[in-house]
Amino acid sequence: MERGYQHGYSGSVTSMFDIEGRRRKARTMVSVLSECSDRPLAGLHALNVGGSAGIIDEYLSRHFASVTGIDIDETAIQFARKTFNNENLHFETGDAMALRYEADTFDVVVCSQVYEHVPDAGKLMAEMYRVLKPGGKIYFAAGNRLMYREPHYNLPLLAVIPRPLAHRYLRLVGKGEYYYEKHFTYWGLKHLVCSFSVTDYTPLIIRDPDKYQARYMMKTGTLKHGLARFISRYAIWLVPGYIWVLEKPMTTMRNAEVM
Repeated sequence: MERGYQHGYSGSVTSMFDIEGRRRKARTMVSVLSECSDRPLAGLHALNVGGSAGIIDEYLSRHFASVTGIDIDETAIQFARKTFNNENLHFETGDAMALRYEADTFDVVVCSQVYEHVPDAGKLMAEMYRVLKPGGKIYFAAGNRLMYREPHYNLPLLAVIPRPLAHRYLRLVGKGEYYYEKHFTYWGLKHLVCSFSVTDYTPLIIRDPDKYQARYMMKTGTLKHGLARFISRYAIWLVPGYIWVLEKPMTTMRNAEVM
């Protein structure tokens, strides 16, 4: 089976319509972006790539000058349009690997748990780079292939084993015929984002979840929190997921000024 587009994702994943769950993620996004931005968010224009049903987009629109949500899932975009009508909020059905926007359009791009769902993560990254203004930032949340439990199917080691075996694994446990999601390792992700400068917020968030509105990930003082702090410090490549802020270099702007 060829790995094409993953249409209709929201029809099989109810968490896309979980209002509180999605807003928790959005609060962390706002917290991180507020800290790393050199300008108030209220003056910035944001694009959410793969925003699905629009819940995160709506929350972001309370903090940004404008928010555009794009997803290939027509059902999710229709839900978003019917449910949210903030004046500074726009939804579009579109391909994240072929964005229709002009170069250097957005101050901020959000790409949260999306790269594994597109046919070509490299094309996704190149398109986000293109539409981002020089000096602009991407909130990039990404899962690590070296995770014990794969979150989409709640199965141990599914992402780690070779893909032909993963397809058989899904069939054996009755959770599907084809394992679509394609995760990268820590080093694969670093290569994927090599065009950007990277600020790794993962250890900062793990160290102080309360500061970044991330208590839903882990509670401070627990055994899980202590283990996560240890791993993020001494074996970052084993952390199951990352939150990075990617910054597009200012080179393009400097070249334009010289010309």
